[in-house]
Amino acid sequence: MALTAASLCLCAGIGIKGYGMYRKALEKMSLEDKVASIRAKEGYTTFDELPEIYVDAVLSVEDHRFYGHVGIDPIAIARAFINDVKAGSFVEGGSTITQQLAKNMYFSQDKELERKAAEVFMAFALERKYTKNEILELYVNTIYYGDGYYCIKDASQGYFGKDPIDMTDYESTLLAGVPNAPSKYAPTVNPGLAAKRQEQVIHRLMDCGLFTRERAMETLAAGA
Repeated sequence: MALTAASLCLCAGIGIKGYGMYRKALEKMSLEDKVASIRAKEGYTTFDELPEIYVDAVLSVEDHRFYGHVGIDPIAIARAFINDVKAGSFVEGGSTITQQLAKNMYFSQDKELERKAAEVFMAFALERKYTKNEILELYVNTIYYGDGYYCIKDASQGYFGKDPIDMTDYESTLLAGVPNAPSKYAPTVNPGLAAKRQEQVIHRLMDCGLFTRERAMETLAAGA
């Protein structure tokens, strides 16, 4: 009982501090103003300008329950918690695309519990104010793709010399895997690791029923 009470008090304390961090972030810049500033950037790419296969690939590897949750994914959080406890450190995040967007918009990359709590509050706010497609659109315009590219248009033009809408299946699946670890998976940094990560992306597409084996083989062969 004492251990349970202590755990509840700890969680409550983290939640309160996280909420305070969330409120301070909004006081510095409202969510509406922050979103407007992102959309005003040169090279901003709308959802309609994203290839369907790229969207499917991102969702498959980052948040395959994206369209069904309200900002957090309890299943992913529970799995990550168990794996973190087993490892004795933060080895798996369990963050949704909405949480990642919240972090990119307002918070640092530090793995602090208070920051994670603030991220959850911000994710809920994003889900209340914006559609799923708008959230995904903002996400691909704020994540890092390696090699100095901080949005999908810069990355597609930098790596492939074309706009996002013109990316092939091969290019879309390659790029979808990079943000997981840009310093490792950027095609210009380590082509071999980038290719292995792309294979993981394609296998996830197959697991999710979004790619046939034939299409997977054709996609991989395009890079040979």
